[in-house]
Order: sequence, then structure tokens, then C-alpha cells
Amino acid sequence: TQSGFPILQRPALMSRNALRPDPSQRRRLLTLMGASGTLGLLGRMAAPVGLGAWGGALGSTAVAADSSASRDYDALEFEWNDRQRRRDVPVRLYMPRSASAAHPAPLVVFSHGIGGSRRGYSYLGTHWASQGWASLHLQHVGSDRALWSGGLWSIVGRLQAAAQDQEAIARAHDLRFALDTALAGELGARIDRVRIVAAGHSYGANTTLLAAGARVHRESGPMDLSDPRIQAAIIISAPPFYGEGDPHAILGSVRVPTLHITSTEDIIRIPGYYSGLDDRLSVFDATGSTRKWLAVFEGGSHSMFTDRSGTGGAALNAQVKMATRELSMAFLKGVFNNDPSGLQDWPRQFAAIVARFTAASA
Repeated sequence: TQSGFPILQRPALMSRNALRPDPSQRRRLLTLMGASGTLGLLGRMAAPVGLGAWGGALGSTAVAADSSASRDYDALEFEWNDRQRRRDVPVRLYMPRSASAAHPAPLVVFSHGIGGSRRGYSYLGTHWASQGWASLHLQHVGSDRALWSGGLWSIVGRLQAAAQDQEAIARAHDLRFALDTALAGELGARIDRVRIVAAGHSYGANTTLLAAGARVHRESGPMDLSDPRIQAAIIISAPPFYGEGDPHAILGSVRVPTLHITSTEDIIRIPGYYSGLDDRLSVFDATGSTRKWLAVFEGGSHSMFTDRSGTGGAALNAQVKMATRELSMAFLKGVFNNDPSGLQDWPRQFAAIVARFTAASA
């Protein structure tokens, strides 16, 4: 499962009884546990700790996770460790075999939703790699699949803890550390340091927005977790920054081109928390990018954008994944290759499943 962001409304959102689910809540939680990507918590971040500690170094072991000779990319897994933060940052890298020092591949850095892992969203990573883009998928150890281990009755507390300030900040640090490490390693020469994109789903979309320039205000002033190397952002099912006041004050500082993807039934619902399409639209409206696009699919679900194949309806799920792959590449070509044709053609190509498509530019 995956989702929400740490700029969340604290568990004050939830009543004491919400922590002891009744039978209907229990069924809902069981569904959640099997539904990669249904969650979206957002709460207030506590005072930031250790900002600027990007980390030093790594225990780096590469494992060939998927290197079929019939494919034009390799999937490699690395067990990186940020020694300065004492935090593991496992990653999976989809690397085009065509990438070289002479012809480096542009890079997408992907952040999963709450309860996810580096092996999720493979339908995107493999597609981008087949199109010549490297894709680095992070695993955030404080909000990854380990949350689903342990007792059912304590799951709400574990999810709430993962959606607080400390983990939100750590996720942004994970992204920067992983990017630093990838560029410094032996594969770094095969990566284009100019064309770097952040992407994420749900909680990962919030992480992406922070890396792209979103600023949360605290008593000490605005908290800046942006990475200037990020030149564009792909935002899928972003929950709002609850409890933070005007979203424009947070997202207005995001200036890179952005692509926002959601659906009319993109709903996060757990005991004490609800977030729907209106929240996704508010994030889009508040983002300060002068070039931004919004695609809203008809129907579906929040977890439809993960690797799960049945959620939102099996037929629609497959269609949306295909459309999302095509749209993301059209966006990348439009931004980096100055080729708007894909973005212009996409709404007509997928009109049967698209409820809304908006292109905004200034």
C-alpha cells in the first residue's frame, strides 16, 4: 500500500475508537493491507531535525534483478546506506543498455507511496527504461512495506507514525542521497546530469513536490528540501498538505514543469481520514509551475496507479496504465525535447477513459 505525506494532520484526525477498529473498520483495514497504494495520510510536521545531513556513504552491492537478454534494459538492485543518517536506502535501477558515457540516459527518480517498496511501479520503470530513460526507484525504510508486518490492531498507529514530519523529511533526504550516490557511482557516467526528473505516487508525490520546491513553513521559517537538479516532476495522486493553510503558499514555489495524474475515484479512505479528487485538483491549481498538465481518468481507484492489476477494474486498470505510460513519455519529450506533439495527441488517443485534460502555461 502507499500514499500520503507527512505534512499531515496529526492523529487528532482520528478518534480514540478509530485505533480500535470495529468489524467494518477491520474489513476496511484488511482491504487496505492487500491494496498497494490506498493510503494517504498527511499530518503536521514536527520541528525539522538534521536538515542538511545528506549523508556520506554507502554499502553498495549490485544484484542483477532482471537482466533478460531479450530486453533493452537491466534492472539492478543496490543496498545503499547513508552512514551520516544511519539509514538504509535500498534502490532498484532500471538502466537502458544503450546508455553510455558518450550518450548518457536521462533519469527519473521515483518515490513510492506509504507501504511500498523499490520493486513497485515497475510498469513505469520498465517502460521508461525501454524508451531510453533510466529510472531509479527508492525504498523509504520508515514508510515502506514493513508497515504491513505486525498486529492488525496496531496498523493505524504505524501508518500514522510513518506519515509524520520526521519521516517526510527523511524521505526527501533519501531522494537527494540516492541521487548523489547514483551520480557518484560507476554507473554515474551513464546518467545525464542535466535531464533529471522526480516522480512519485501518493506519499511519494508529496516527496516529489518537496524535492521540486514545495516549502512548508515552521516557526523557524520556510523549510526548503528542494533539490536544484530536479528539472521536472511527475505527480500521481498527490494528497494535500493538510494543516498547512493556503496550499499556494506551499506549492507556489514549485517552478519546474509538472505533470499531475489522478482519477475521479482516486480516493484515500481509512478510519478517520478521507481524501478525494478535489484534493488532487487543489494541488494542481496551487502548484506554481508556469508549465503544467493535468490528466483525470474516469473512474478507477487510488491504488490503480500501483502495480496492482485488478484495482479500479481489470479492464480500466490496464488501459490507465498504458495511458499513464504514454502520457509520462509525452510529457518528458515535451519538456526536454521541445516536442509538444505527444501531449497534443494524447487526449484524443485516450478520450474514452479521460474525464479531463488541462494544459496550463504562462
